[in-house]
Amino acid sequence: MESDYLQPIYLIDFYKVGHIDQYPAGITQIWSNWTPRTTRIKDQRTVVHFGLQYFIKKILIEAFEEEFFKQSLDEVIKHYSAVMQATLGLQKPRTDHIAALHKLQYLPLDIYSIPEGNSTPLNSPSVVLTNTHPDFFWLPNYFETMLSAYLWKPSTSATTAQRFRALFEKYARESGETDFSFIDWQGHDFSMRGMSGIEDAILSGMGHLTCFSGTDSLPAILAANQYYDAGLSCGGSVPATEHSVMCAGGQDGEFETFRRLIEDIYPTGIVSIVSDTWDLWQVLTDYIPRLKQTILARNGKVVIRPDSGVPDLIICGNETAEGPARKGVIQLLAEALGTKPNTTSGGTALPLINNGGAIYGDAISYERADKILSGIVAKGLSPYNMVFGIGSYTYEYVTRDTYGFAMKATATRQNGQIIPIFKKPVTDTGGKFSHKGIPVVTGESGKYVVSEQSLPEDLDRCAFEKVFSDGKLLVDNSFSTIRSRVRADL
Repeated sequence: MESDYLQPIYLIDFYKVGHIDQYPAGITQIWSNWTPRTTRIKDQRTVVHFGLQYFIKKILIEAFEEEFFKQSLDEVIKHYSAVMQATLGLQKPRTDHIAALHKLQYLPLDIYSIPEGNSTPLNSPSVVLTNTHPDFFWLPNYFETMLSAYLWKPSTSATTAQRFRALFEKYARESGETDFSFIDWQGHDFSMRGMSGIEDAILSGMGHLTCFSGTDSLPAILAANQYYDAGLSCGGSVPATEHSVMCAGGQDGEFETFRRLIEDIYPTGIVSIVSDTWDLWQVLTDYIPRLKQTILARNGKVVIRPDSGVPDLIICGNETAEGPARKGVIQLLAEALGTKPNTTSGGTALPLINNGGAIYGDAISYERADKILSGIVAKGLSPYNMVFGIGSYTYEYVTRDTYGFAMKATATRQNGQIIPIFKKPVTDTGGKFSHKGIPVVTGESGKYVVSEQSLPEDLDRCAFEKVFSDGKLLVDNSFSTIRSRVRADL
């Protein structure tokens, strides 16, 4: 078996163990829903629904099959009993429900979902779960912890990526661009090293890939391919240096390092060179002009990467500074290499730097990207001269509460009768209430309308799709389909 802590039956908060005994007698079915209830992002009123298929395939199908159903019943119960005795102090922990689930050999759940990649308004459910076997009424909310842990981050990161892409498209349109293909690479995922573990980086990285192709989070590409049939070309990167490479040649040999990279190692294709190991301004006013003819003769951009300082001042210039810093990276590159008409949009767009550009990936936020693009356009240059490394400063600086994600039970079947249930704390300051009864949604992406206290059969005739039933995946979304949905809501 896998490591004990990864066995799916244990991917819970402890209090889930006792809930089977705490529900009132006569309950045979529970309906629960997953909903983004609030926002901490100004003017953001919708949230991208993404990550459910990964969770279903990886946990509900693969993990339960290999680490639960295929294990011997005796070993499963023996181990479960030992864990509960040691951790909860239960002398005779209840195991009959775990044994019954093992004997059933599948998860008796129906999962309904809006199409993955669509956007849901705040307080509109994106997922509804219910049990399909009366003995397993305890199961829907047993999955609350693991579903929450697997869903909130990819949805949040996909929403973040969607916001960035909308920003980039806004500046592209305003500067005369009609070809948006460059934007696929204008947002580049730099976050992996700063995420809370590899799977967190994968979940977030796949969310990024819904809107962009540029990424340095390699496992996210592999996961998107495995769980969404994305193809290995769904993301990619370019050759790039780090400070260890630039330092290794010594400060006195830095120009030679630049020359060797541009002429010998990468004579063609894009190459990104970190340029502030010592003196960024010397690179831009000395090295680049000396290498101008080599750069212009190459088939592919030389991309300058600053990695320190205040991003917008480094890129766009600091009016209070003296010398090259007053102009900033983009203007100095344009002066060193010259500019050319931007023909991708019929020659009406702002000009591009000749065979050059910049990327900045230190502490980039939505607001900083906005400020940088505004500054570049104000200089009369195309926003396509700039690429952003979107790192953990953005993708990790969030929580489940960024969009108030929660899974709540809102209806039960008790003694044959459907009973709407809900929470509405008198002490709530906003967002802690739940829906009442079985919720269904109608309408289209980003504009769903919720109807409460619906009938069970209404779940099959609304905007929800039944994506999972009794251990089987019913809807297998391709990554290209999800990308199309996410981008349609820009």
